[in-house]
Amino acid sequence: MMLAIDSHEKAYAYVQEVAKNFPELDTSELMEKIERYLEHRDDFTDEQFEHYLRLSALEKITAEEPDWTYFAAKVYLDGLYKKAAVSRQYDPEQKYGSLLKLLKVLTAMDIYNNDLLKSYSADEIQLLEQEITPEQDEKFTYIGLLTLAERYLARSHAGDVYELPQERLMIIAMTLMQKEPAQHRLALVKESYWALSNLYMTVATPTLANAGKTYGQLSSCFIDTVDDSLRGIYDTNTDIATLSKHGGGIGVYMGKIRSRGSDIRGFKGVSSGVIPWMKQLNNTAVSVDQLGQRQGAVAVYLDVWHKDIFSFLDTRLNNGDERQRTHDLFTGVCLPDLFMEQVEKREDWYLFDPHEVRKVMGFSLEDYFDEELGKGSFRDRYWACVEHPDLDKRQLPAIEIMKSIMVSQLETGTPYMFYRDTVNRANANSHQGMVYCSNLCTEIMQNMSATTVTEEYTKDGKIITVKAPGDFVVCNLSSISLARAVQDDVVERLVNIQVRMLDNVIDLNDLPVHQAKITNQKYRAVGLGTFGWHHLLAVKGIAWESEEAVHYCDELYEDIAYYTIRTSMELAKEKGHYPAFNGSEWETGAYFDKKDYTGDRWDTLKQDVHVNGVRNGYLMAVAPNSSTALIAGSTAGIDPIFRKEYSEEKKDYRIPVTAPDLSAKTTWYYKSVYLIDQHWSIRHNEKRQRHIDQSISFNLYVRNDIKAKELLTLHQQAWESNLKTTYYVRSTSGDVIEACESCES
Repeated sequence: MMLAIDSHEKAYAYVQEVAKNFPELDTSELMEKIERYLEHRDDFTDEQFEHYLRLSALEKITAEEPDWTYFAAKVYLDGLYKKAAVSRQYDPEQKYGSLLKLLKVLTAMDIYNNDLLKSYSADEIQLLEQEITPEQDEKFTYIGLLTLAERYLARSHAGDVYELPQERLMIIAMTLMQKEPAQHRLALVKESYWALSNLYMTVATPTLANAGKTYGQLSSCFIDTVDDSLRGIYDTNTDIATLSKHGGGIGVYMGKIRSRGSDIRGFKGVSSGVIPWMKQLNNTAVSVDQLGQRQGAVAVYLDVWHKDIFSFLDTRLNNGDERQRTHDLFTGVCLPDLFMEQVEKREDWYLFDPHEVRKVMGFSLEDYFDEELGKGSFRDRYWACVEHPDLDKRQLPAIEIMKSIMVSQLETGTPYMFYRDTVNRANANSHQGMVYCSNLCTEIMQNMSATTVTEEYTKDGKIITVKAPGDFVVCNLSSISLARAVQDDVVERLVNIQVRMLDNVIDLNDLPVHQAKITNQKYRAVGLGTFGWHHLLAVKGIAWESEEAVHYCDELYEDIAYYTIRTSMELAKEKGHYPAFNGSEWETGAYFDKKDYTGDRWDTLKQDVHVNGVRNGYLMAVAPNSSTALIAGSTAGIDPIFRKEYSEEKKDYRIPVTAPDLSAKTTWYYKSVYLIDQHWSIRHNEKRQRHIDQSISFNLYVRNDIKAKELLTLHQQAWESNLKTTYYVRSTSGDVIEACESCES
């Protein structure tokens, strides 16, 4: 029975009909409330009644009766079905209309692009329409369905509902598989739809929003390296603005830029340093938003030995000189092992100007890392800089910098921590370059280099600029919903289709920055991740703070890594390996040796990769996944929950939300993050990081009264545990920090 109310009797009958779907809920109180509502109203619209019924159901969501969320979702769904039927002119009792007609109508409106109608015949589209299963809509919680409908479903330019949830998922599947060979393309679309409609996985936010449409692109994040030149700085700003306009989050490495007081063309003391260029980026982030959906998001990274490090760490603070503040940028600090050792030993640290280092020493300090624990190229060159009499330097206790880092973290949540030696020692493509920093959400670790202009000349009345393209990092993400996939024992099957979906994003994406296109094809990097770790532990009855959880984390992520690498190898057999494969640690087998992967399955896979290659030079990355985990009805990323019950704020009402699958059984395993010993979380992540070739968006949660020594101990443990990054330090004091949406996948 659809929501079509033209009398009190039909309204009451509709509520009774919905209630039959939820026999476990006591609906008597709700029925009485609806009766009172109807008694006092002679006329009302369907929309008014639906809104009241939804709010009435939402009010009843508690930890004891969490399933009221599905009651509210059912009412909202029926409203969506009716609105789509009116817009598309079909019988509302069908729930879903013709997929072919939807494609034609929205293509004519210039909302969908024409690719799907070109790629698929009418017969194929009708066959795929038969695969759409409206019952899968019942898997959504109310907040998940509302988020999907308000942010991602395609509507007319006037805002009318056209696309429905299962159609959005089918359009994504069709888009990602459109270039596959015709003989098995439909089977791959069906398998992709299976993965998406069962909420076993989610695609990245840009893919979820933009697949099949005329605007936006499909990748989540980008990372650029800024050259130490006026042209390089301004070109980077232009590229960042362009990508932000098309819906990307940005990471920027500024460690090559000379410090304040450095010389320019031999004139001493004239450089204004990094901060003015950060101010420019801040203005770009504010003024060039992401497809009108949200403000541009940019994270800037700087080395801990850079002379501007203290002013850099102050840029997000709420006090001080506003001319030196960039409140709309996020910050990350790049930390070598040597710095952490000096902090631990309470010894001195030295700050340098990277431009002067290049001029005096003949090398760039940021271009080196320690190849082994305790020894390597970076520390050798660092001490050479310290000892050189002609190199200007600033000496101070290393712990003073660490204190400034922690003060900023407790006030603003940032800077992120990037452990550059650990990252580069684990880089499977170190034969092609190095990693200077991470992205907006700290999970991407790929080779980087600056783009430079090599020549500019006029020809036939035109100005031609020639650039040497650097490695401009592109993040292509999607994530496994762990609790659902593990409980249904589909992880292996899921990864097989998920890696292919990710790989296809690379060829479909029309990136507006040329060097990003080149890098995307060179490494064919993807980031298969996960969310719902706390959800999984709860349904399996495993306590977060337990050896069992640590062991299970190790075991599960090893399996995911194995399936992911194997699938990429099989894709390489079918389509060819990524162009930079030769000489990589994938080819030499060093990747497997460093991970200490042994046993029959790993030995066989190592040999298969050596012979066939892998399709993707980077494979796994765990993003924050806040909004997409909400849509999928699970917990975000690898984080514990904040609380078992909370409210999502809307303009005129609140939506109660409970922990997923909350019950008398699981409630004991949903311990609040602020009550969990963070040392256990680091131990989980140590096991997880071993199997993730890139990194993990890993937050540290601390109480507002934490002692500096305790926070320092957490950072030291994270570094010693071979974590590559940490994300926000989230404190119980202050406003809740908003997570990056670009990487939510």
